[in-house]
Parts: sequence; C-alpha cells; structure tokens
Amino acid sequence: MSRFWSRVVRDLTPYVPGEQPKIANLIKLNTNENPYPPSPKALAAIQAELDGDAARLRLYPDPNADLLKAAVARRYAVTPAQVFVGNGSDEVLAHVFMALLKHEQPILFPDISYSFYPVYCGLYGVEYATVPLADDFAIDPDGYCGRPNGGIIFPNPNAPTGRLLPLDAVERIVAANPDSVVVVDEAYVDFGGKSAISLVDRHDNLLVVHTLSKSRSLAGLRVGYAVGHPELIEALERVKNSFNSYPLDRLAIAGAVAAIDDQAYFDQTCAAVVATRDALTADLAGLGFEVLPSAANFIFARHPAHDAGELAKALRERNIIVRHFRQPRIDQFLRITVGTDAECQALTDALRAILNPAA
Repeated sequence: MSRFWSRVVRDLTPYVPGEQPKIANLIKLNTNENPYPPSPKALAAIQAELDGDAARLRLYPDPNADLLKAAVARRYAVTPAQVFVGNGSDEVLAHVFMALLKHEQPILFPDISYSFYPVYCGLYGVEYATVPLADDFAIDPDGYCGRPNGGIIFPNPNAPTGRLLPLDAVERIVAANPDSVVVVDEAYVDFGGKSAISLVDRHDNLLVVHTLSKSRSLAGLRVGYAVGHPELIEALERVKNSFNSYPLDRLAIAGAVAAIDDQAYFDQTCAAVVATRDALTADLAGLGFEVLPSAANFIFARHPAHDAGELAKALRERNIIVRHFRQPRIDQFLRITVGTDAECQALTDALRAILNPAA
C-alpha cells in the first residue's frame, strides 16, 4: 500500500477475473468463452477494415459507433436512440452504476451473483443491499418488490448459478419499481431465455445489458451494449463522454456489426452449445452430481461426496480447468463452461476417473 494511493484505491477490493493460464494442451472451461469461432462474416469484416484505406487506422473511430447502434436497433426492433455501446459489457455496467444507480437509497442485487457488482459499488461509492436467493438458488422476485431502493440489478440467467428468471417475473420486478432503474444483465440469455429488451418500450425504467463475448464468440473484441429508454441512454452517453469518447475501435465496430447481422450463424452455434450443455448435464447427473437448471453456456454442479475444491484441483492436474468460487452457500459448487463435445467428454472421463480411481 503506497502513501500515494487515494482513499478510494486503499478501500477497493478489485474484481478477480477468471484465470487465463498459458498451459499447453489445456481444456479451458473456466471463463464461459464460446467454444466456437466467431462468425466468418465478422472475421471478413475485420479483415476488410484492415485491407481498406491504408491510412484508416490513423484516424479515430466513430465516437458514436452509429453503424453498431443501427445493427443492434435492427436486431431488436428498437431505435438507435435506445442503444448505448461500450468496451465490453463490463464498461457498459460501470457507466450504469455511475449514471443510473448512484442515489441516496441502496441498490439491490442477489447475494449470489456477478461479483463485479460490489466492486462497482466500492469504486463509485454506491450503497447496496443483497437479496438472498431462494433455497433452490433461484432469484426471488418478492425480494425486489415493495422495498425502497436506489435501483436494482441482476443477471438473467444469473451468474454463477445459470438459473433463469422467467420474463413475466422480470416484468413484475420492473413494474413494482417505477421510480427506480431496473438493470437486467443478459450476458447469457441467448442460450435459453427470452430477452427483456422486448419490454423496454413499455417501461421507461428498464435497461437491458448485453455482450458479444458469449453468444457471438467475440470475447477478444470487447463489445457490449445496453438497450432502454432514450433518457437512460443519454445518461450513459454523458458519463461515457466524460470518460472516454472512443471506447470502440474501428475493427471492433466492423466485426460487431457483421456478427450481429449474421443471424444464421448465431442460431447455429447457440443451438450447438445448448445441445452440448444438455448432454453434459445428463452425464454429470449420471456421475452423481447435482446440477442446477441452466439457461446459460455453463452449468453449476456439486457432488454430495466430494469437495469441490479438491475436484477442481484434480481436474487441473489433468489439464482441465473449471471455476471454483470460495463463497458462502456455493463453495461446494463448480462452474463449468460448456465446451465442445470433445472437451466435455474429456471432462466427464476425467471426473469418472477421479470419482472412481479403482475402476
């Protein structure tokens, strides 16, 4: 701790991202990356941007990313004025906390959820209270209704549990809090849920956040967006333009537009992930795991007879890494990204050998 640090820095507990190890022959099932490559059209668009005017990259990109906003608007039948874009959904969420969730009352989010939320609260001085998940690890809408708050945020499907809150329950929370912004973080919704973007024209207090890192296979490009009422979007633009007017580079904009427009490839890869997820769930259940219902590209599972930390360690010794959270209530669960069929088969084979070493 340096004497030059500000009080804010001294008091921060930073977010810890999923490990990105450099290990040969690694089966990496810990950070929910898509196992399939991006749309070929996205790759072609990025290459075309590089192959164009040689002087293009010396110029700043469009600060408003109008082509990308238009692509998102086309995809969801909204207007570009209802779309905000940023450098990954994490940056979008950071601006949300500053622009829309910093009020006198504490904000609400689940006690088991995306661990960046309390980090943002610490960074921006946002008071918060957590709402316990139900015993089955589902979000309980009753916990967010009739309770004063400065805003509400939750992932749907929730992370790291993967459980989905039905759209009617989401709307119930939004309708019960007309004077608070309700932020639905839909990083994984494309793998099994219905987006709350369909509700934004009915509720001026609803903001829905998406990322291209998961279902569009573009985690390395860093593109996220939010959809909501134009007044909410304007607040985000004001913060963004007080922080970084050019969050998305030319390559990111070109690739993101093409990825969003390639609906056929999106449908194909999402369906493949869902099919593998269902097969992996059945295989793990056959090995004695309890697996929570998942609408995401990962599953959350525990074994009644084996410590989760020890299982994660044993898998790592076999060059397979999964995510283990050492938190109350979930310290016996493993979060396992859905990989390719071959990767998931290797995982189940390794677990079978770990659980039955004499076999």
